[in-house]
Parts: sequence; C-alpha cells; structure tokens
Amino acid sequence: MSPLDRKEDQVRKLMEGPHPVVPAALVVDATTHGRRLLRRRRALRRLGWTVLFAAAVAFTVWASLTRPWVTPPSGISPPLEGW
Repeated sequence: MSPLDRKEDQVRKLMEGPHPVVPAALVVDATTHGRRLLRRRRALRRLGWTVLFAAAVAFTVWASLTRPWVTPPSGISPPLEGW
C-alpha cells in the first residue's frame, strides 16, 4: 500500500467516524462574531467613501481657487521700445 492510499484511508475513517459534539453556544458566538465583522466592514466602507468624497470636494475647491492649469504670469517684463 502506498503512502497516498494510507492517507486517503485515514481521511475516510475520520470522515466516517464519530464526530465530536459541537457546543450549543458555538452557533450564537459565531453569529455574533459574524454580525460584528459585518458591522465593522460596513462602517469602514462608509468611512472610506466619506474620506474619498471629502478629498474630491477639497481637491475641487483647491483647483477652483488656485487654477493650476493657468500659466503663471512671467516675472520678466517685455522690453520697452519706442520711447
């Protein structure tokens, strides 16, 4: 018998054998933990969207006030001719 066949037989015996008793409070604890995780994920998602929206608003306000797409005026004046 090869080692793979032996391992497969052991797994089959474990699957068919007597199963351990599950504590009654396990379902309640798992449900509570799952709800807590969902609430936390939902809160983090809302916080992320809020921060993203606030950043977009801040960028829009900054861009409308400073207008970075406009070239700044030249610091050097053109030569005066015709005096």
